[in-house]
Parts: sequence; structure tokens; C-alpha cells
Amino acid sequence: MSCRRHAQFVARTVFVKDGNIERACRVLNRILGQEKIFEQFRRTRFFEKPCQTRRRVNYEKCRAIYDEDMDRKIKFILRTNREDPYPGCS
Repeated sequence: MSCRRHAQFVARTVFVKDGNIERACRVLNRILGQEKIFEQFRRTRFFEKPCQTRRRVNYEKCRAIYDEDMDRKIKFILRTNREDPYPGCS
């Protein structure tokens, strides 16, 4: 195994404590899920047609824009340092 391929797994090392393999597997699965390794694996298992790729990429872009907008709105609503917490309701 080359050094380049090994470097990507160094940060994903999970130690087994007290012989508890099930817990270590759950931790590893959670880490791989958070880093979207499973999604990448499932996506590259089979050939993805170019039209499907475009649909997926466009959906991911739209989803990112929506999530960013919702985060901004939620942060605005949850702000506590406003002078009038309910603007327009006086």
C-alpha cells in the first residue's frame, strides 16, 4: 500500500477498548457516514449517466442554497440583542 493511499485513513483510525468491537464498529460507521464516504462508495459502485449526474449536482447546489438561507433566517430569529424583538407588531 502506498503512502498516499494510507494517508487518507490515518485520521479514521478507531481503537478497540476492552475488546468491545461492536462499539468500535459503530464509531467507525458514524465517522465514515459523517465524512460521506458511504455516499461516495454507493455513487461510484455503478455507472451514473451524465443526466443523472447533472440532476444530482443541481439538487445538491439547490439544497446547499436552501440550507444556507434557512440557517440565516433561524439565526436572525434567535438573535437576542435586538431592541424590538417583534418588528412591525406594535
